[in-house]
Amino acid sequence: MTAEAWKIVFFTIEVSALSTLLILPIGIAVAWLIARRDWPGKAVVETVAMLPLFVPPVATGLLLLMFFGRRGPLGSVLQRGLGIEIVFTWRAVVLACAVMSFPLLVRTAQSAFQEVNTRFEDVARTLGANEWRVFGTISLPLAMRGIVAGAVLAFARAMGEFGATAVVAGMIPRKTMTISLSIYQNVQLGRDSAALPLLFVSVVIVFITVLCGQIISMCKHPR
Repeated sequence: MTAEAWKIVFFTIEVSALSTLLILPIGIAVAWLIARRDWPGKAVVETVAMLPLFVPPVATGLLLLMFFGRRGPLGSVLQRGLGIEIVFTWRAVVLACAVMSFPLLVRTAQSAFQEVNTRFEDVARTLGANEWRVFGTISLPLAMRGIVAGAVLAFARAMGEFGATAVVAGMIPRKTMTISLSIYQNVQLGRDSAALPLLFVSVVIVFITVLCGQIISMCKHPR
């Protein structure tokens, strides 16, 4: 492992952690709404949230490129209004990782909310607690193990993201290069000796991360 390779590892960890933190609030909100509420369009929202699991990552990256490019509806607004450029920057890496890992967080958090005994919430309401207080003092704490497990799995998914990142961020050395992109580039150039250490480090990191997520998710929720 060279110094450049370690920089790639730390960069990948940083963007994966940042993308996980960014999707936590909306992921928890979507998961709770799906698990606890019936409303028009619920099936559509749930389907859209799960799409990145089934749509080819390259296709997802192309959609992100279309929306967040300089001429895209969102990218042009960010560029002109705030001077923020997304595509082919580290922000694009974070965006791709966030979108691709979002379904894992939502699905795991949704299951966690569904496992929370509704009697606890009903008792809190009968004692005068409003919905925000019920959520903050009952639903969220009891579902926290599942949410943490979902966040851990989302982080692991972000660590291994490749397809969408390659399209929307490119393979720019010292700028957007992640572990997966670096492994691919080294293999394409015939530098297997440079790819193997990165492969080993990535497998170790993801293995430990997923193992922690599995241990957390196996913990029983109060009933």
